[in-house]
Amino acid sequence: MCHIFAGQDPESYACQTRSMRLNGQSTSIRLEETFWVLLEEIAASQDMTVPKFVSTLHDEVLEIHGEVRNFTSLLRCACTVYLDKEKAESTGSVDSAAA
Repeated sequence: MCHIFAGQDPESYACQTRSMRLNGQSTSIRLEETFWVLLEEIAASQDMTVPKFVSTLHDEVLEIHGEVRNFTSLLRCACTVYLDKEKAESTGSVDSAAA
């Protein structure tokens, strides 16, 4: 069973650091390549670049929660939320509360 997970291409989980601006401040974000690919897909679905999407998400989290703790974990979780939503839409089981 674990072969599907253990056999994945090491490049998919190699970390990549990207620099971008959040609230006018230059910062670096380090994520696994797979998450960057998903963030590119999410950003494109919102007609945004990855830096614009990440900056907008950061601003919205600040607005809702007043602070941003562990932003890279939030980005990873955003990717899983996106994948869950995509899966639900493809199977026709979209939860109206989550949509």
